[in-house]
Amino acid sequence: MQIPAELHYSSDHEWARAVDLVIRIGITDYAQDALGDVVFVDLPKIGSSVVAGGQVGEVESTKSVSEIYAPVSGTVTAINEALNAAPELLNTAPYEDGWICELTVSSLDDFNALLSADAYAQLTNN
Repeated sequence: MQIPAELHYSSDHEWARAVDLVIRIGITDYAQDALGDVVFVDLPKIGSSVVAGGQVGEVESTKSVSEIYAPVSGTVTAINEALNAAPELLNTAPYEDGWICELTVSSLDDFNALLSADAYAQLTNN
């Protein structure tokens, strides 16, 4: 299982990458493996506000429907529209082409409070 060292992680199995005050988020390799084959992604609306720990979307797989939680608070400023036509990107490239959305934040406090790669590896026993 991949756990890129440069990312931060939530205990709900989302990852976050910061570029200035823009945080790109997605689900982890661990999460996509647990879900199985992803068949649909319900993306958030651009302009919507989200709170850390609040629902930002849903992923439907052949096994179940699971919520996607925001690892940070912010405003949705971009969504990965490629997931509408190819939701399987969450399975094949969860850290690259399978990102969910980007949030613009007012500070990096929430981001800095997320788990490191090592802490996430301990959480998932990897």
